[in-house]
Amino acid sequence: MRIIPAIDIIDGKCVRLTKGDYATKKVYNQHPPEVAKEFEDNGIKYLHLIDLDGAKSQQIVNHRILERIASQTQLKIDFGGGIKRPEDIRIAFESGAHQVTVGSLAINNPDLFLDWLEQYGAEKIILGADCRNRMIATNGWLSESQIDVIRFIEDYTQKGIRNVICTDISKDGMLEGTSNELYCEILNQTEVNLIASGGVSSLEDIRKLEEIGCEGVILGKAIYEGRITLKELKEIGIE
Repeated sequence: MRIIPAIDIIDGKCVRLTKGDYATKKVYNQHPPEVAKEFEDNGIKYLHLIDLDGAKSQQIVNHRILERIASQTQLKIDFGGGIKRPEDIRIAFESGAHQVTVGSLAINNPDLFLDWLEQYGAEKIILGADCRNRMIATNGWLSESQIDVIRFIEDYTQKGIRNVICTDISKDGMLEGTSNELYCEILNQTEVNLIASGGVSSLEDIRKLEEIGCEGVILGKAIYEGRITLKELKEIGIE
């Protein structure tokens, strides 16, 4: 299973939120490229980079940070946040993204999303399936839909999606464990490469997600708060 640390950006800084609430912002580092380089120096190969300013404003804001991280490391970066227009996805890839995560657009403009899926290919587009009480949330989690997360994923797998990040917003930043029951349902009912996100608090959480069959796991606050060290991740083996 792939270990994928997260860097969330607000005002050019590395931050974490709790349950997606911008009012809970906590700054961990003023220079995200330094954090990314530390990850790489400890054997990490992948990075989940989210432009929270972009998610809120509905267009990419912090692509220069993506560009710096991509040019200063060999990390394979999955970039998301504010990818709503053709110029946004173009900027993301030109700035060094290996993949992009798109969620809100898949709800609000499915025709454009499917155009991108055809244009860039299923290996380059990750479906962001972020949910609260099983219902898909959009626009930096500030808006909620009435679409069930499993139905949402099933629909897009039939249209060619292969990679999905699912975040249970109620778990995000809480350090209280992951939504294993939901992930089991998704894996039992769909054929996707599922990346779990939200709630990781220990190495045991990671092991359980691997047992379930998740292809990857995103973790953020557990690293920043010292619950899981980069040394420990290196010892358990990092793909």
